[in-house]
Amino acid sequence: MMPVILWTDALIFLLIAVGAAAAWYVRRREHLLLPWQRVAKSSVGMVSLLVLSLFLLVGLLDTLHYRVALPEKSNGQTVYSPEVLSAFDTLVSGLRGRIEKTYSAPLTAYLYAKESMERPDGKILRDYPRLKYGGAHLADPERELAGDVVKRALLGAAVGLLAALLLADGITRLYPAARKSRPLGAVFIAILIIAALIGAIANLASAYHVLGTDKVGQDVLYLSMKSIRTGLVIGTVTTLVMLPFALLLGVAAGYLRGWVDDVIQYVYTVLSSIPSVLLIAAAVLMMQVVIEMHADWFETSAARADVRLLCLCVILGVTSWTGLCRLLRGEALKLREMEYIQAAQAFGVSTFRILTRHIVPNVMHIVLISVVMDFSALVLAEAVLSYVGVGVDPSTISFGTMINAARLEMGRDPMVWWALASAFGFMLVLVLAANLFADAVRDAFDPRLNRMESAT
Repeated sequence: MMPVILWTDALIFLLIAVGAAAAWYVRRREHLLLPWQRVAKSSVGMVSLLVLSLFLLVGLLDTLHYRVALPEKSNGQTVYSPEVLSAFDTLVSGLRGRIEKTYSAPLTAYLYAKESMERPDGKILRDYPRLKYGGAHLADPERELAGDVVKRALLGAAVGLLAALLLADGITRLYPAARKSRPLGAVFIAILIIAALIGAIANLASAYHVLGTDKVGQDVLYLSMKSIRTGLVIGTVTTLVMLPFALLLGVAAGYLRGWVDDVIQYVYTVLSSIPSVLLIAAAVLMMQVVIEMHADWFETSAARADVRLLCLCVILGVTSWTGLCRLLRGEALKLREMEYIQAAQAFGVSTFRILTRHIVPNVMHIVLISVVMDFSALVLAEAVLSYVGVGVDPSTISFGTMINAARLEMGRDPMVWWALASAFGFMLVLVLAANLFADAVRDAFDPRLNRMESAT
């Protein structure tokens, strides 16, 4: 196989490196570590971080891309498949490869619509055909299906609970103080519940389509998990694009004031006055034209779809920095009048040094809180944009494309509801976990809490 690094993959690796460097920097400074210790004492924050970590793990596995070598060779050189796969695809190859004929409901052994079938005696009968993979091991699904589903779910949940208990026992042996920690107790309970759920789903997925199949017979559970990476890329890479604009312009406007403040205010006021959906749609449509006119730039369809995803992140970042910029401008205006800033000015400290050593470090709590809280809004923005047709490439699996496809499925008879329900459920859990973690971070970085702890 040949490793493949797409543009979004490189940016994700860069974010991981920046996060690791920031964690190392914070760990060595007690005043920066203190708020994160408060987050670690929050049961809700730690449980939501656990759920987010599972989503991040799936997204990271789906970021490790490669191309498989084909058996034939060209002029003695190895030829690679044009299809770009990921480590996640390899891990769930069973879900990915079991493609049915068309729709099938969750946990069933039959297709969702009747078809004309020929009986052994030559008569034509209208009935529900058996699935090729789902419930194929059952001799009589009508009698055996319910019992087999319950048995597999209980067995998988038991195995998951056993693995979670062994993990919890190992952690408490290594860290005896964890037995008395309230947040870790909540985390252990969450681990048990999640492990039981994952075990049950994994065991059922080995024999059934847990969330059914879509129009072309693909497993909806697989599509939902593949959509996680797209949501995470939209939420994180867009932040990477937005942050420099908001931080530099907001701090400069608040500290320098004068004509610099007037120009920056004019720019973000005008940009905020334009309807964001129309601005994003216009930029995306122009980007699509450029990509279609230069198809020779891309070696594979995955590379083309990835560039469109990256361009969407850039467009969202360029159009969504105004809110954070306004907040940072107001905070910089307040900090500019503080005594230690005026003392630095009186001693002739350069403007650049004041900005980098005094202003920027004191607004980072606002940056961090805004970034975490904006993550969920960006994930939802991708779903809305893909729904109206100006989001990611149609070949990219995302929550938005799933919801867009479900728009027509909800109107057919019989109604196909499980694709929309699955996308909604995964988005709900991801966004809810992000919001709860953002609340914990906001409370931990509250300056009033800092003063109360210092007084005590």
